[in-house]
Amino acid sequence: MLVYVDREAPKLWRKICAETTVEVSLLAENWKIILAGLIFQYIHGLAAHGVHYIHRPGPLLQDSGFLLLPELGQDKSYISETVFSFMFGSFVLWTFHPFLFQSKRICTVLIWCRVLIYLVVSQILRIITFYSTQLPGPNYHCREGSKFARLPHPENALDVLFINFPSGLLYGCGDLIFSSHMIFTLIFVRTYCKYGTKRYIKQFAWLLALIQSLLIIASRKHYTVDIVVAWYTVNLIAFFVDKKLPELPERSAASSSLPLLPLSIREKDGKNKDEHHRLFNGTSGTNAN
Repeated sequence: MLVYVDREAPKLWRKICAETTVEVSLLAENWKIILAGLIFQYIHGLAAHGVHYIHRPGPLLQDSGFLLLPELGQDKSYISETVFSFMFGSFVLWTFHPFLFQSKRICTVLIWCRVLIYLVVSQILRIITFYSTQLPGPNYHCREGSKFARLPHPENALDVLFINFPSGLLYGCGDLIFSSHMIFTLIFVRTYCKYGTKRYIKQFAWLLALIQSLLIIASRKHYTVDIVVAWYTVNLIAFFVDKKLPELPERSAASSSLPLLPLSIREKDGKNKDEHHRLFNGTSGTNAN
């Protein structure tokens, strides 16, 4: 068995190298979109930090979700973050799976270009919304009496630009409508449902998105309206963005996913060469688009 793995290791390495060459060429063409999307993530964090300065704690608003769902409590608030981290990490790993698996249905760079466009449009609307009206935060650290409920006026520009990292990300208040966690969750789920192949994973992903929504409300991190608005806004944004953007080219080397290491058959050598040729041909086809 060890001999077999050692024999197949060069093939896996060639697969990684070939895929890296393809993705680097796509990155060279689309680096501006990737860079702009990443920079805007900082701008979004800066805006969320800025609204914290004008947040004023107050009594909780009447909320249907709070009445229907039992309160988890401050000591169990990590549950929703754990579910979100699992979904975030799983999606990131999936976008990089072509570097290891023989199935080639997506291009990692192009997938992230599309995801970042979804995120930027959603976050622009989110910034406009939570600056339009500031609601008293329902989270425990945003309530009256908490030291994080109000931020002292910044002493200099660096206090704002550094967004008080990392406590500024963990203890933000005022950026409520609509939920940033649900933006990421819904975009990841929609993207996998469109470009993924496993039906049971798609169904499980939507179930997790629903559970995540309920956990956020039960943890009192957002009002129910923040979750409801995220569900229809993100889906509408994705729908209209897909109408404007050209469809991603599907560069499929096989109708089904193959194991990480192919079976030890001599004919596989020829198939692997064809696989690499198809990857490079797919690149030229992408450039044409």
